[in-house]
Amino acid sequence: MSKYDVIVLGSGPGGYVTAIRASQLGLKTAIVEKESLGGVCLNWGGCIPTKALIKSADVFNYLNHAEDYGLKVTGVDKDFNAVVKRSRDVADGMSKGVQFLLKKNKIDVIMGYGTVKKGKKIEVKADDGSTSTVEGNHIIIATGAKSRVLPNLPQDGKKVIGYREAMTLEKQPKKMIVVGSGAIGVEFAYFYNSMGTEVTIVEYVDRIVPVEDIDVSKQMERSFKKAGIKIMTSSEVTGVDTSGNGVKATVKTKKGEEVLEADIVLSAVGIETNLSNIGLEEVGISTDRGKVLVNDWYQTNIPGYYAIGDITAGPALAHVASAEGILCVEKIADMHVEPLDYGNIPGCTYSTPEIASVGMTEAQAKEAGYELKVGKFPFSASGKASASGAKDGFVKVIFDAKYGEWLGCHMIGAGVTDMIAEAVLGRKLETTGHEVLKAIHPHPTMSEAVMEAVADAYGEVIHL
Repeated sequence: MSKYDVIVLGSGPGGYVTAIRASQLGLKTAIVEKESLGGVCLNWGGCIPTKALIKSADVFNYLNHAEDYGLKVTGVDKDFNAVVKRSRDVADGMSKGVQFLLKKNKIDVIMGYGTVKKGKKIEVKADDGSTSTVEGNHIIIATGAKSRVLPNLPQDGKKVIGYREAMTLEKQPKKMIVVGSGAIGVEFAYFYNSMGTEVTIVEYVDRIVPVEDIDVSKQMERSFKKAGIKIMTSSEVTGVDTSGNGVKATVKTKKGEEVLEADIVLSAVGIETNLSNIGLEEVGISTDRGKVLVNDWYQTNIPGYYAIGDITAGPALAHVASAEGILCVEKIADMHVEPLDYGNIPGCTYSTPEIASVGMTEAQAKEAGYELKVGKFPFSASGKASASGAKDGFVKVIFDAKYGEWLGCHMIGAGVTDMIAEAVLGRKLETTGHEVLKAIHPHPTMSEAVMEAVADAYGEVIHL
């Protein structure tokens, strides 16, 4: 039986990053993976392959609007299968990159379905049915999550699908219903609409992207409607009929029931953890509502067993899983570490327009009792945005009026997922609004909008 200092179960962005950091710290490390290195996020989820699809959609949109930039392009067409193939090629390349990194860091890769056992062991069943057992001083579980299936939306993988099937359809649907308007639903709605599919979003609550600041939700709805996407909020799909050529979805709205017809229904109603049949009950590891219970250092109730990423209570985001894994192994290595600040986790949605946010929304800050200074700068007033033809959206900042604490930052527009890190770093360093104002931002850039929004909050805005 092979013996390691650390064994990581799962090779997603939580698992492989954890393994690499463990190896850097001098710990003999192995990683167990049942399918593809890089996990669901890199191979099938929202991290890489969807971004490749979205890039193809962006290029197609540019070509179709070339006249807006004084250019003439004729004969613009698309090859849907080639777009899908490019996405798969990008994902495959990234998976090979993870394989290279694990080899470079001298991490043993054990392919097969892993089950945790007592005595800090993992039993691995290979594809050929053979089994082996590895033992470690520390077992880190990072098995991630999968698409959540609702009882009223049973997925057959053909007419009612999840995000995995949505990335590899052999034929582009003429009509698609997207159920759910979180990041997954919004990104696929944008992609398929851009490719020419007639898209309808059905959202249970009263606004799309409901976890975002309400101003962001309103702007997103305006932008999507302008792009031709139909949006039904305060609505619920209560049943689907797949007996015909397509699918008929019964939607309950405030005005009564409505039947929508489409080729495909995409269920994008969130995720559920991959905890079934991995041995937690046998070992005695505690869970609550489908999440593994851990402390600030990701230790479970059983010594020597840890859990990180989507299977714990934190936000189900790749960068969160990576950060948790690094902190976990650094604690194992007796380094001085501080608990993760879950109030300063950025969230991003990669549609057009993009969404990026960190910290409290305006409503949350008011509910918490803060007296606020709120600033907002529209990209319609930005020189760079006008020159780029990307005037939709804004930057919104929220400060505590008493001490100047940067409570939240919310952006919607072109390239904002690359801009949000300024707010994350500023909040980490306890930056005040006046310090942001005195930090010179380059002109002309989209990032100037951050400075201008802060100036608006303090009554000093120049370009509004």
